[in-house]
Amino acid sequence: MPTILRVKGYRFFFFSNEMNEPIHIHIESAEKYAKFWLHPIALAKNIGFDSSLPDGRQVN
Repeated sequence: MPTILRVKGYRFFFFSNEMNEPIHIHIESAEKYAKFWLHPIALAKNIGFDSSLPDGRQVN
């Protein structure tokens, strides 16, 4: 699983053998994990990250 970027405790990475899924990126920090589809950009999975925006709205 190649790491693309590490910044402020976040690791951005991908798995090279996930051929049956749309293009996406994995993000982890400590015990938190998320996956985002890239085309179009959308949250695919969230475990542990806060899903609220600064104005109180929720990210779906």
